[in-house]
Amino acid sequence: MLKKSIFLAACAGMIAATPSLADDRYQTRPPVIVSPDLSAPWVMQLGGATRPVVYAPNPARQPRQQVRTYQQRPVAQRRTPMPQATQQQMVQPAAMRPNQPMKTQIDPVFLPQMVAYDTPHKPGTIVIDTNNRFLYLVTGNGQAKRYGVGVGKPGFEWAGTHKITAKKEWPDWTPPKEMISREAAKGHYLPARMDGGPENPLGARAMYLGSTLYRIHGTNAPWTIGNGVSSGCIRMRNEDVVDLYERVGVGTKVIVM
Repeated sequence: MLKKSIFLAACAGMIAATPSLADDRYQTRPPVIVSPDLSAPWVMQLGGATRPVVYAPNPARQPRQQVRTYQQRPVAQRRTPMPQATQQQMVQPAAMRPNQPMKTQIDPVFLPQMVAYDTPHKPGTIVIDTNNRFLYLVTGNGQAKRYGVGVGKPGFEWAGTHKITAKKEWPDWTPPKEMISREAAKGHYLPARMDGGPENPLGARAMYLGSTLYRIHGTNAPWTIGNGVSSGCIRMRNEDVVDLYERVGVGTKVIVM
C-alpha cells in the first residue's frame, strides 16, 4: 500500500511539471526563414506576430550563359586529322621557295612584225636564227615577217636545211622513247601518246621537217618563247604558228642556222 502511494505521488509530480517544461522548451522559437518573394502578412498567419520572420538573402542574378549547340556532321563528311608529317611537308621553308615569280609573258620583241631583211633566199623561204630566237618568212623586196620562237635547249641545238613534208592541225603527240626515258630519269613521266588539244605541247599547228622528228609547232606554254627550252623543235605561240601555217605549204624550204 505504501509503494502504491509513493508511485501515485510521483506521477502527480510529473504531470504538474509538464506544462512548465513545455514552456521552457518552446520559450524561444526559431525564426521562420522564407523567400523574399513572399509577403509578410501571409507569413504572419503561420504562427502569429510573436514569431520572428527572417527573409532569405536575395543573391544577385547571374547572366545566363549562352549555350552553343553544335550540329554533328555526317560520318561521311567528318575530316580525318592530317598526319603531322604531312603538315610539315606542306609548309615549305622560306629558303626553299623560289625567289622569282614564274614568267607568264614574253618579251614584246618576240611578237610578230615586219622587218627589213636582206637575203638571197626566194620569197616564201623560212629562215630560223636559233641564236637570236627568230623565225623569218621571206616576203621579198628586202623584207620578211619575223616571229619569236623557242629553240633547242643546250645540247639539243642543230642546224640544217629541210622542206616541210607534212602539216597538221591540233596534232597528236607521241614522245620519242629516248625523250620518255630521259625525262623519267628526272622524275618527269610523259604519256605514251596525247591527243591534240589546248593542253597538248605541240599546240594548234605542226609543220614537219623532212624525215626528222623536228617540227615547227605551237605550244601550251607561250611564255617560253625566246628561250632554249625544247628538244630541238622550233616552238611558236599558237596564234603565230596558225598565221605561218596559212602562209606556207608542203615543200616550203626551211633553213635552220
